[in-house]
Amino acid sequence: MELDNEKEHSSNNFLVRLITEELEQYPFTREMRTRFPPEPNGYLHIGSAYAIQTNDAIAREFNGKFHLRFDDTNPLKEDIAYVNAIIEDIKWLGYDPGEHIYYGSDYSEEIYRAAVHLIERGRAYVCDLTPEEVSEYRGTLTQPGKNSPYRERSTLENLALFAKMKEGGFPASSKVLRAKIDMGSPNMNLRDPVIYRIIHAEHYRTGGEWCIYPMYDFAHPIQDAIEGITYSLCSNEFKDHRPLYEWALRELGVESPPRQREFGRLSLTGVVTSKRFLRQLVEGDYVDGWDDPRLPTLRGLRRRGFTPESIRSFIKEIGSIRTQSTVHISLLDHCLRQELKASMVSIMAVLNPLKVVITNYPDDETELLMIENNSENEELGKREVPFGKTIYIEKDDFEENPPKGFHRLTPNAEVRLKGAYFIRCEEVIKDSDTGEVTELRCSYDPVTKSGTGFNGRKVKGTIHWVSAEHAVKADVHLYDKLLLEAAEKDTPANGDWTELVNPESLVVVKDALIEPYVEYGEDLLERKLQFFRHGYFCADRKHTTDDGLVFNRIVPLKDSWNKKHE
Repeated sequence: MELDNEKEHSSNNFLVRLITEELEQYPFTREMRTRFPPEPNGYLHIGSAYAIQTNDAIAREFNGKFHLRFDDTNPLKEDIAYVNAIIEDIKWLGYDPGEHIYYGSDYSEEIYRAAVHLIERGRAYVCDLTPEEVSEYRGTLTQPGKNSPYRERSTLENLALFAKMKEGGFPASSKVLRAKIDMGSPNMNLRDPVIYRIIHAEHYRTGGEWCIYPMYDFAHPIQDAIEGITYSLCSNEFKDHRPLYEWALRELGVESPPRQREFGRLSLTGVVTSKRFLRQLVEGDYVDGWDDPRLPTLRGLRRRGFTPESIRSFIKEIGSIRTQSTVHISLLDHCLRQELKASMVSIMAVLNPLKVVITNYPDDETELLMIENNSENEELGKREVPFGKTIYIEKDDFEENPPKGFHRLTPNAEVRLKGAYFIRCEEVIKDSDTGEVTELRCSYDPVTKSGTGFNGRKVKGTIHWVSAEHAVKADVHLYDKLLLEAAEKDTPANGDWTELVNPESLVVVKDALIEPYVEYGEDLLERKLQFFRHGYFCADRKHTTDDGLVFNRIVPLKDSWNKKHE
């Protein structure tokens, strides 16, 4: 898959304007390079896609390159499975970094030497305070911190202790290396931040070679400098970290250092992208794994049926944002509908079946009717749909005592079967115990066959149907927002987002009846379909087999985004 080569420059892209102005005043002598630095401890989500698009678009705008670099400096949480998944997801989105895939752990020796250099210059020291004591000494937003009692260790002692840390001579968390900056700084990130810690664990890439690992705020600028990154573009939560980024590059004497600039973080209504929350859902079995179609992970969106094109269109629609923004999820749905509405085959599926016997239709006859595949696109042609004496319609399409304005099937009234005939309901069969309608006896008028002009007659309602003899059974998953509306306004005090999971976020319809167009085949998992009046659907990649079909509703037909913004 290739992206459109057209550049993303526009008057409302504040990053493009900002970078253009900076480059005019302070140009680089090297080409533009940006990077996306995911931690391989989870899966990418819709917010990740926004960050990827932002970095890739800036690189292309200035004829540069886009790097994927894994921030893999914590062996306790990282796994090669996440690395492979992230690469696959980025390529699926269409942002293939090609040969420019890097790993922070590959720079371990360079980062270590940088730390030694800071110690030699008296700009870093080994500290024996416990994590709790480090936090206590750090102070608060209104009170300055206080110096560690180990802050004035000699250069030689610090070098010896740091070398022994590297050799595995101390237990985990017993010592850290801290930058020596300013414990009185109003910016908490400059109050002698920890830049190295001890972790005795196997790393998925370097094995047991290292037992000390740099913190992200220290490793990040060094990795950028090694790769020749010009702009480190990140979300606004890192704005207060920028002075530390610049301090490290300045103290290490990096010439023409990369520049960190920030953009707004993207949030969607009805979902949360926090890895901690997503892990709560997955590990608590609230959802069907990291690829559950209700999750905002790219794996979940892909299984739900969203396309790379619709996600990229959604991100471009949002544009460049300065501050954290919450976008209504209906815009994402709208972008997909715009892509699918004129290109998908529309078939008939009955999710809540009601049996209909057409009493005057021949008992053993099956008729193949030609029905258009898409009423908005004649180029998609027509298909054969079997019709017989017994069919199923939706229960909601029949009312024994119809309210005003009901234009579907009622006793002693006619309705049109889509692509077929007019039928009239003449008898209603009910369960003797519950009084529930179980069957309708109807007659059909042969002269009203579709394509014959209906013999000049008209009816107000058209309903869909499937042949009882030829229908294919399938389970259908209908989705709603994952979180209750309260979650969009309040963060739970105890941090347990599972309390706000919408219990109706998934409705499973068992044994829905669908016309035989959806019989299992090799291409079924790659296709998307419109179920007449129900929405857009795709076969569930995880659970569909030749032994049973499962369909996920991607989005309903109704476009709430357009309605919201008319």
